[in-house]
Amino acid sequence: MKRVNPLDAAFLYVESYRTPMHVGCLQVFSPPEDAEPGYVQDLVHDLRLASKFAPPFSLKLKPTPLPLKGVLPAWVEDNDLDINHHLQQWALPYPGGQRELGTLISRLHGLELDMERPLWECHFIEGLEGGRFALFTKMHHALIDGIGGVRLLQAMLSTDPSLCNMPAPWEPHPGTGQPDHLEPTHHHDQGMLNLLLRQAWVQARTLPGLYGAFSGLAKAALGKRQSSLKTPFAAPRTRLNGRISTERRFATQQLPLPRIKEIAQRAGVTVNDVFLELCSSALRKYLREISFVPEKPMIAGLPMSLRAKGNMDMGIQVTFILASLATDIDNPRKRLEAIHASTTAAKQNVQQLEHAAFTEYTLILMMPYILQLVTGMSGRGRPIFNVVISNVPGPSRTLYFNGARLEAMYPLSIVTHGQGMNITVMSYQDTLNIGYTACNKTAPHIQRLAVYTLEALEELESCYRPKLVRNKGGRGRRDVA
Repeated sequence: MKRVNPLDAAFLYVESYRTPMHVGCLQVFSPPEDAEPGYVQDLVHDLRLASKFAPPFSLKLKPTPLPLKGVLPAWVEDNDLDINHHLQQWALPYPGGQRELGTLISRLHGLELDMERPLWECHFIEGLEGGRFALFTKMHHALIDGIGGVRLLQAMLSTDPSLCNMPAPWEPHPGTGQPDHLEPTHHHDQGMLNLLLRQAWVQARTLPGLYGAFSGLAKAALGKRQSSLKTPFAAPRTRLNGRISTERRFATQQLPLPRIKEIAQRAGVTVNDVFLELCSSALRKYLREISFVPEKPMIAGLPMSLRAKGNMDMGIQVTFILASLATDIDNPRKRLEAIHASTTAAKQNVQQLEHAAFTEYTLILMMPYILQLVTGMSGRGRPIFNVVISNVPGPSRTLYFNGARLEAMYPLSIVTHGQGMNITVMSYQDTLNIGYTACNKTAPHIQRLAVYTLEALEELESCYRPKLVRNKGGRGRRDVA
């Protein structure tokens, strides 16, 4: 048995049929050139033969009603896992395109996981155009975060296209750092007391850093001058921040990473700043169509990973910063400058925190949002921020699974009351793969946002494209930015 840490437990407590708390990843594969017609069916058949399961795939909640669990719920090993429930196979009418695939993924992602079983599902989908197939995996957010999930999936793939008979993703993978069993932690009465005492000691040691970080937010909130540091509940209310339904919609977009890096280099900002500007520009156009663009700048919640290199532990290891999307600025170049100033201020504000303090910082920062979800008040008042935008670094090399080439991988995330849209981007090779997850009632026609993001890239490129100017005396030309 292993106790769930407080941040992970929060995602279990707010789970509901309208707000399921699982994340997902859609991977698109091309089969090997010599693949037989029944390649996918044979692959799924072999994967069903797995007899051993490793964490987090082997874990389920201890069967006790959540309100009676005491301080925290706990994970236990499932020794009777039914693979036929967790592994399912689908087929689209050939040739299935992105629209048909997106419709199926939207439906699958909107369904709750069975809380009495291990909290994951894996769906193989064949019938895609060109003989391709897809793998959609979803797992509860209490078990894994975005970067942890990418590392888990990446460890189960190979850079060798000739490698066959690879173990299933849920089987133990020797040499990857993935544990093959749950390491027991005996947190009974005395254990829980020791755990609480240790947490109290950590909190006391990190109080100065926490005080400094929250003092910065307080000064920004109370300051008379406009500050680049954004604070909770300073975001304007938009259509994206109301109550949501059970219906989900998912859309994708793929952008060339070298073009974005070139803009970032010319502008003197980060790649993530450029991506935020593309999201801002697309949201401006999208909101103008479905409702209105607020006069105040929209604010994004940006998860920041706390995972060390090679860390594949379970649970959520992220904190949050808030940054302006500068949606009140018409000029793309000035909008990018404002976004860069805001993200820089947010990062500087949390730099004073020790690593051990980030969990407490995140819990305190997000507690109003969590309380809103628990009490049913979320989506009824001013939002803590307008939209979550995540950037997950992915693999840079081409990966394969049993000879099938991974073409793209798109992340799916959570939407809740008050946060009806989520945008997550994942890098793979020389591309940025964007997943737009939304409530269809809150954000209809989400595929338009994907189109507007590509248009935003072309617009921003034009602002930083070198121009040809004539040298003095009319002799020749030179490039200037």
